[in-house]
Amino acid sequence: MDWSKYKRVLIKISGEALAGEKKTGIDFDIARAVCEKIKECHNHGVQIAIVVGAGNFWRGGKGNDLDRTRADHMGMLATMMNCLALQDTFKKIDIDCRVLAAIDMQQFAEPYIRDKAVAHLENNKIVIFGCGTGNPFFTTDTAAALRAVEIAADVLLLAKSIDFVYEYDPNKPLPEGKENFKYEKISYLDILSKELSVIDTTAAALLKDNSLPAQLFELGNGDNIVNAVRGDNIGTLICKETKKMLV
Repeated sequence: MDWSKYKRVLIKISGEALAGEKKTGIDFDIARAVCEKIKECHNHGVQIAIVVGAGNFWRGGKGNDLDRTRADHMGMLATMMNCLALQDTFKKIDIDCRVLAAIDMQQFAEPYIRDKAVAHLENNKIVIFGCGTGNPFFTTDTAAALRAVEIAADVLLLAKSIDFVYEYDPNKPLPEGKENFKYEKISYLDILSKELSVIDTTAAALLKDNSLPAQLFELGNGDNIVNAVRGDNIGTLICKETKKMLV
């Protein structure tokens, strides 16, 4: 019996999750723990690509009067800080890793070329995609969905700072007379129609158009990455159907 139900996965790691309780910067104990768990999956023959967010360093366009395009360019640079930190951590635990950037950074990252990324994966290297899509107005969630489709990943794994998709934000008071639900499964259409903020609508539409499933779960210390790569039922599966349960 195969160890994993997937041959190739793309893992989206949120920047906030890497910050841990500090809420900003990188908690290198968490980064090390996460990389060790990804190494465990890699050692079982799973091809692994990663997109990492930048929320631990920068939230483009929020709370300031910067030009949106320039703010998003700053966010792209912030993703690279996380990419290089993960690359260094992987190298310290003897995993060959390549960073591919969507904008020109040849001094410390390879340019993103789809065929090169696939070749690295097939040659047993972990690939980290930096700088989002390389374009403003697109989030790293959209970048993760796009790269997952491009490299023909079997699934997009969304390692976030929340454990499920909820009907209402569990960190806010419930609307009067309402009950909260968490979703074991949620359809692409429900993500879009309910305007749930767990992933942006562009990413959800891209997943829908390409029938690519996505598993959302809490990153924690990385154990859930192993569970998700194995195909265990954790968090919320974003797919063609919806199944919810009372919190």
